[in-house]
Amino acid sequence: MLADAAAVRELFIQVNRLLAPAHLAEAFEGYITRSLAEEIDRLADYYSDRSGGFWVAVDDDEIVGMFGLEASGEQAMELRRMYVAPGARRRGIARKMLAFAEEECRRRNRLQLQLSTSEIQQDALALYRNAGYENVREEIADAASNKTLGGGIRRYHFTKRL
Repeated sequence: MLADAAAVRELFIQVNRLLAPAHLAEAFEGYITRSLAEEIDRLADYYSDRSGGFWVAVDDDEIVGMFGLEASGEQAMELRRMYVAPGARRRGIARKMLAFAEEECRRRNRLQLQLSTSEIQQDALALYRNAGYENVREEIADAASNKTLGGGIRRYHFTKRL
């Protein structure tokens, strides 16, 4: 994982800057900085502390995708940081990573996968809905954390029994 750290960091920054609407650019920069410090720049410790793991998708020796899983209760895991590089999209990478994440949950005897995403990630919303995830709640995220930008963006929380 350490060998991939720089590429994961770069992908995280790139995707989040691309997601940022112009009026939230400054908020996104704060979110990126916080997430790097609290999570991305310490992936091994972060996910180990949460009984999880972190994986990358590789194509021609280049990292084209990434995601993490962390425990969220005795029977569930939470999908985190699932991103695909802009130049590698529309090739089924996200679907393959999601299927791998589901299988990893089953392997760990965690039979529920939870996740959240925001209204600005329309492709992600479509992916999760098409993969059988149930929207269990929505919220307007006001407070920022390493899991959400805040800024009044609508977040959707999904779950799926595996």
